Amino acid sequence: MTEPSPAAIAEKIRFVLVRTSHPGNIGAAARAIRTMGLARLSLVAPHAFPHADAIALAAGANDVLENAPIAPDLPAAIADCQLVLGATARRRDVPMEEIDAREAAARALAAARDGREVALVFGNERTGLENDEIKRCHAAVLIPSDPAFASLNLAQAVQVLAYEVRMAVLAGASPLPEQKADPPASAAELDAFFEHLERTLEAIEFHKGRSPRTIMLRLRRLYLRAQPDQRELRVLHGILSDSERIASLARAKDG
Repeated sequence: MTEPSPAAIAEKIRFVLVRTSHPGNIGAAARAIRTMGLARLSLVAPHAFPHADAIALAAGANDVLENAPIAPDLPAAIADCQLVLGATARRRDVPMEEIDAREAAARALAAARDGREVALVFGNERTGLENDEIKRCHAAVLIPSDPAFASLNLAQAVQVLAYEVRMAVLAGASPLPEQKADPPASAAELDAFFEHLERTLEAIEFHKGRSPRTIMLRLRRLYLRAQPDQRELRVLHGILSDSERIASLARAKDG
């Protein structure tokens, strides 16, 4: 397989800012990624954009701002992505893999070189990523700042990740991984599978007093960690459909 160019790799990696409160942070983030040879910025329900403060703090990275799509929610912004990494300082209800910025950059680069769409996701300045948002990520990215003064400005966090991606690109390529015959499932395809899984668990009365929310969160982590491809998802959908059919027949018989 031919090694993709740095520009082609960069084109596969997007920085997603979720519910950004201050437009100046959007501009500063655009500047941060542009200085590192990256250019893709996506916005989810920003409080104010376009805005003069964003343009001012972009310091010339206007092309990044002009090309930044705006999505109503995170699922829409990452629908076509096969790797989603969420920057967060908080640990959540359900344990998930936690990696540092350098490991995140290495994974992002490997996925991008493999032709996959990658999203590096950052939450609101005050609240960070919500539980419903972080659960859509394959791993949580932690920046090991000083516990006594751990708060990073949004644009600073973006700069750290962008720098690590840049260094990974400049370090040169390790051998390309062997490509699967079927492409990895996208975030939208995984969401459809999780909805089907949740319906099926209800249909077969799986929960029996157990918390449906906790079980679904744990199953999400399991399947996100496995990173199934599209063919594997089709097989799983088939299993769920047969389970629903058998459950329906059982209910009809009992009725």
